[in-house]
Amino acid sequence: MTKPEIHPQAVVAAGAKLGPGVKVGAFAVVGEGAELGEGCVVHPHAVVGGPAKFGRNNVFYPYCAIAGDPQDYTYRGERTELVAGDANTFREYVSIGRGTQKGGGVTTIGNGNFFLASSHVGHDCHIGNQTLFVNGATLAGHVTVEDFVTVGAFSPVHQFCRLGRYAYIGAATVITQDVPPYSLVATERKTKTFGVNTVGLERKGFSKERLETLNRAFRLLLRSKLNTTQALAEMRAKLGGSEDVQELVRFIETAERGIVK
Repeated sequence: MTKPEIHPQAVVAAGAKLGPGVKVGAFAVVGEGAELGEGCVVHPHAVVGGPAKFGRNNVFYPYCAIAGDPQDYTYRGERTELVAGDANTFREYVSIGRGTQKGGGVTTIGNGNFFLASSHVGHDCHIGNQTLFVNGATLAGHVTVEDFVTVGAFSPVHQFCRLGRYAYIGAATVITQDVPPYSLVATERKTKTFGVNTVGLERKGFSKERLETLNRAFRLLLRSKLNTTQALAEMRAKLGGSEDVQELVRFIETAERGIVK
């Protein structure tokens, strides 16, 4: 049985329990009442609070804050906990709070979940298995996330919502109601190009002549009745002597995902 490896500059509370093969890096903190199962890795500067119970092979990356006090105005230091299964990954700056007494007293996390950097799980949430939280995905309190759900980057989920199995939430989508299983949910994309970045280019030393040429090119691209192929042909015919326009044309022609227009 492999003993835990604790760096001399780590802080492990007297009441923490570390299973076989647990590794705790420099400046990491394992709090009072935290229990780490076999093979867990706490990287330098990670913080694992308590009371909390973690299964086997969980990995805590630098600067994550897991099982901290719930972010709730009514919390007054009551004993609440976080319970997690096996093989979860908590990347940099992930924050996950314990439960509150009014919410049942426990936040739960299943197995094989992947929390990318800066994602957040609020108090009293219940996470299933094999979910993916992309960077900046955020759950308010009391949210239930079923198995195999993906929550896209910078997508906030309102408290008490449920996300059904295999649902996919696209990036930057605000969720205020339950999301059905198997569904694809995404905010409508209305991103568009408005023209030349005139002020920015002026500050970079672009002359009035260069800016006017670029403005003419963008008018062909965005405001004429020409499709993109026709607009590029017109740019070549009328403005082809400009290196800036040549670069613009090359970029558009090599776009594999299309362009914002």
